[in-house]
Amino acid sequence: MKIVAIVQARMGSTRLPGKVLKRLGDRSVLGQVITRLKEVPSIDEIVIATTVNSDDDVLIEEAEKYGVYTFRGSKENVLSRYYYAALERSADTVVRVTSDCPLIDPSITENTIQLFKKSAVDYVSNKMITTFPRGLDTEVFKFEALKDAFEHAYNDIHTEHVTPYIYLHPQQFSLLDYTWPIDYSKYRWTLDTAEDYELITQIYNELDRADGAFSWLEGIELMESRPEMVLINQHIHQKELGE
Repeated sequence: MKIVAIVQARMGSTRLPGKVLKRLGDRSVLGQVITRLKEVPSIDEIVIATTVNSDDDVLIEEAEKYGVYTFRGSKENVLSRYYYAALERSADTVVRVTSDCPLIDPSITENTIQLFKKSAVDYVSNKMITTFPRGLDTEVFKFEALKDAFEHAYNDIHTEHVTPYIYLHPQQFSLLDYTWPIDYSKYRWTLDTAEDYELITQIYNELDRADGAFSWLEGIELMESRPEMVLINQHIHQKELGE
């Protein structure tokens, strides 16, 4: 079973343009995502899936610095971008991560993959029932499920967000949640605004080190010891499906 992590990335962002190349520690945001995913034992390949737009040429150059594969596809139809990237790399299983999650945790991603492998379902994620901080989202699904979604998607929500066709059709696909016993979903660690960048930069300044990725639990400990950090981006509205 070939497991391929596909990371969607583009330079365009309405709230924080160019966010994936902003600096965090000694790397770009995209570089941090790639570095963290390289610590996930079960991932066989990493692919950066960007668009054919010339603005995203810089992302190809950045990905090549880290020795990972790249794929270019539709800007609007991200589902097709994922499908063709997975097809090109002969993926049996796809791990979906977005490039605005520079705190993505290797252990959470690995545990999600292991649950998927043990359960023999079509789709496992930690985002349907949210117990982890926003920004640690990992989805793992069969290539066949992605193919079904690609062939049968019938609205923009399905094509812009890749997996809604799968998890909104539980009668067609078997689904499973990976949850944590304690609910930490109040924390926002995704990168979408200047406030998000301020918080994530503070976390990296406190915890970043050269000997490997710091864990999400270290991040929780930091946030709980410094409750004022929560206020930095607490007011940010998370876009919902269709927004």
